[in-house]
Amino acid sequence: MCRSVDVKQAVLARNDDLAATLRGDLARQGVAAVNLLSSPGSGKTELLGRVLARAVERGVPVAALTADLATENDARRLARSGAPVQQVLTDGLCHLEARQVRSRLEGWLPEDTAVLFVENVGNLVCPASYDLGETLRIVLMAVTEGEDKPLKYPTAFGSAHLVVVTKTDLAEAAGFDEAAFRTHVRQVNPGVEIVRTCARTGDGVDTVLDRALAARDGAPQHRPPLSPHPHVHEHAADGEQAHDHHTHPHPATAPAS
Repeated sequence: MCRSVDVKQAVLARNDDLAATLRGDLARQGVAAVNLLSSPGSGKTELLGRVLARAVERGVPVAALTADLATENDARRLARSGAPVQQVLTDGLCHLEARQVRSRLEGWLPEDTAVLFVENVGNLVCPASYDLGETLRIVLMAVTEGEDKPLKYPTAFGSAHLVVVTKTDLAEAAGFDEAAFRTHVRQVNPGVEIVRTCARTGDGVDTVLDRALAARDGAPQHRPPLSPHPHVHEHAADGEQAHDHHTHPHPATAPAS
């Protein structure tokens, strides 16, 4: 049992090193990576497609990586936005890792990209433990999934810089108790912003894009209790990123905003 734990920690440590390097490389290029986590069926792909299309309309240079165990269906859907899109097939792996993101970006990511959206595999367990070199981590949940989801998946929701509620047009029909949901989110991630969205009507699409651009521009971010990239000091000198000893996940050292 101890050997299994040691191996897992070693894998996470290697991933975190790669993620920290990738984050630094992207920052020097003026790119913010946004890691999107959710369960299958949350409407993540549809909302991302709307965000990409809106970015193209606004003249914001964006790109997207989308991950799945199989098929390139999501890449084809997202490409309709007019933004550059690449599919990552994980061949059965239930999450993305930093090495996969880095390998896909080599020789592909357009030089003028401002925001890279990374649509993770539909899963709220494994992906929550893997830093992808993101600047911003967004956890999404549809109103049809139940307001107790944050309590069932505290690592995912507790590591989010932003929580996005999708399919809000179905809230009444689904009997979604938004007040209870917000209470549950606050229990695992006090102070995190919650954005309501609807891909069908476009509600919240600009807000999601604006939050990604703000992260790219260095705006102060919410500090979740479980940091998705724990080894980076926010105030390193001269814009350089410094690294701590490995712990995973890592509680924030300051109260959430």
